[in-house]
Amino acid sequence: MSLLDEQPVVLITGISAAGKSTVADLLAHRFERGVHVKGDVFRRMVVGGRQEMSSAPTEEAWRQLRLRYRLGASTADSYHEAGFSVVVQDVVIGSVLIEYAQAICSRPLVVVVLTPSPEVVARREASRSKIAYRGDFDTIVELDAALRRETPRVGLWLDTSDHEPEQTVDEIVDRGLDEGGLI
Repeated sequence: MSLLDEQPVVLITGISAAGKSTVADLLAHRFERGVHVKGDVFRRMVVGGRQEMSSAPTEEAWRQLRLRYRLGASTADSYHEAGFSVVVQDVVIGSVLIEYAQAICSRPLVVVVLTPSPEVVARREASRSKIAYRGDFDTIVELDAALRRETPRVGLWLDTSDHEPEQTVDEIVDRGLDEGGLI
């Protein structure tokens, strides 16, 4: 059965410039009633006292990150309850992926982890208007290694190094229900 035959919540993650926004938007548009929830919107809402995640995050940065994930999960659930298929995208690395997924109550829930190579991420970063790495390839390599080493192997992991965004969406639609579910 295709993902499009269901009313899922799809959580898409990967490091910055992995293609999450593009893939999430394309996937959300495939559904008759689709919503694209962008996790970064919740981060940007904090206009005073925002603490950014870093290689040595503060306790407050962790608190704000978990708040952002809770807001993303509850937003996804609210849209799902209203009859929409929901695609949520955010950078979720490490054990917090399980926390985030468990915070989403709606089912079916599909988790997708985009894992293009660091070289591909660097090329994508160089061609976009947003700047995540400021030309620091070592940071890309470190984040990619952290994703692969620290993130539980749940859901559908896709090396999208050689994929166009539409191909990635096709693969999620075809394989998501069988391989992307947590429960």
